[in-house]
This record gives sequence, C-alpha cells and structure tokens, in this order.
Amino acid sequence: MVDIGDNAPDFELHDGSRNVVTGGEHKGQNVVLAFFPAAFTGVCKTEMCVFEDTLQSLNDCNATVLGISVDSPFSNNAFAEANGITFPLLSDYSRSTVRAYGVALDDFAGMTGYTSAQRAVFIVDENGDVSWKWIADSPAEEPDYAEIVAFLSA
Repeated sequence: MVDIGDNAPDFELHDGSRNVVTGGEHKGQNVVLAFFPAAFTGVCKTEMCVFEDTLQSLNDCNATVLGISVDSPFSNNAFAEANGITFPLLSDYSRSTVRAYGVALDDFAGMTGYTSAQRAVFIVDENGDVSWKWIADSPAEEPDYAEIVAFLSA
C-alpha cells in the first residue's frame, strides 16, 4: 500500500489513443491520480465528469488529472468522448499500477477472477511523492472534490 510521503510508483500506461503516458513525465507539477472501477458506470461517470468540471481549478494549482482504470484504451476513449472528458484516461489493462498503488479490487461486482481498480485518489507532488490520498470504502463512494482542490490550493 502506498502511503503519504512515499515516492509514487511510476507507471507506463496507454491513453485513449494508445500513446504511452508515464508518471515521471509529470514531474514538476502536481498530479491527481483518480483510479476508477469501470468506464460507462454511473458513479464513475459522475466522478470523471466532476473532475472535468473542476479541471480549471486544478490546473490553476499546477495540477493535472489522470484517470486510471483497467478498461482498455478503446473503452476509455469512447467513455471520454461520450462524456466530454478532456484529461487523459489511462488503461491499466495489466493491473500493474492498481497493484503498485494497493488499490486492486479483486472479484469486482461479484465476478470471480475479475480485478478492477478500487475508487481512489492520490495526489503526487512536484517531487514525485504522494502528498495526499483517499481510498473508497466501497466503489459507490465518491471523493470529497472540494477537499482535493483545497489541499492543492493550500
């Protein structure tokens, strides 16, 4: 489990256009890593749309948002297009990043053998260290978006 103060695990994940995005390429800015269980589900749609709606406030805090799910790049791309999401939605189809961050959700939705991402948010600071984290107790729970903006504004 990644904790506050730990160096954030790096990753190489594909965006919706199948370009590789790494965690390290965002060094020097704050990064909001928003792990979500599944594209095209109600709470995930709400969460990603709220992040989209607060994107300017987050950008004003020198922060970028990266959504991460285990869905394919194709599914994430269609989800982003359908919902007007402009920040990258990254595909962790190998589940390496959800495991590295300690947010793998095994047997998701009662499907034995299917591992998804637990809904979680990590803020990685300009030095590449985890400075804030929140992990949902259940996939239906959403983060406190105002708290994320307030933390980055402080």
